[in-house]
Amino acid sequence: MAESDGKRGMTSKTIFIMKQTMLVTALLLGLGWMLASCDNSNPSVNENPTPVIVEESTLPIEEEVVDTLFRSYDEAEDTVMFQSYVFFSQPIPKDVELRMRGRSLTDTTKITFDQLRYLTLPYYDYDGNIQSGEMVCNKAIAHDLLCVFRDLFSQAYPIYSIRLMDDFDADDEASMQANNTSCFNYRNRSGVNMLSQHAYGMAVDINPLQNPCVRGTRFRPSTAAEYVDRSKDFEHKIDENDYCVKVFTAYGFRWGGRWSSTKDYQHFEK
Repeated sequence: MAESDGKRGMTSKTIFIMKQTMLVTALLLGLGWMLASCDNSNPSVNENPTPVIVEESTLPIEEEVVDTLFRSYDEAEDTVMFQSYVFFSQPIPKDVELRMRGRSLTDTTKITFDQLRYLTLPYYDYDGNIQSGEMVCNKAIAHDLLCVFRDLFSQAYPIYSIRLMDDFDADDEASMQANNTSCFNYRNRSGVNMLSQHAYGMAVDINPLQNPCVRGTRFRPSTAAEYVDRSKDFEHKIDENDYCVKVFTAYGFRWGGRWSSTKDYQHFEK
């Protein structure tokens, strides 16, 4: 009788362990699906996004780089991954807020830190090395930008640098001449007394030196003369067939290269 009870006890324990194992496995699978998902969580910004199908890059990516490149994502509120690389957004950290005050964001601005998000973005530089970029954008497009830069990274799309405008004292010309990719900068449109979409953190400029803003015979940055003629072939040129245009427009951004009077080849906005 005692032996029979022991066998029944062993069977109950085994069933309990199996159930717990299945539950933990299901939770882990669910968590992995949530992290990999890149559906738009802000329907008011982009109700029907058409995400680019990401094909894993065949270029080698060393996982140990992750530990040294990125700031901690303990405070991340949104996370997107490619392989072992994390693209994440968070409220503006205090140290970043101090860098921005009096530069890209002044006391007279019509936007607050609460409306902005700080992004950490892995990217490939022009030499094919993996770097860690930082960007400030409007929180309304933060998730879409994580997905955009994830897709660009998946194809090793080259970006010269991704730094805050505050590293250039919020000087747009200086940032463009340095070929810096950026987003938020509270400023007017060039030559117009009207706020730019960058002032709201709703526009991104990609590799601006090779992709200038052209208005007739004028262009910016002023050092981009050799890149004004878009009929020429050169590296890092953004045109209709460029992967960058396909990715940004898939997530609902408008490309300045399609404008009529002004051609802003570096510019993507919502």
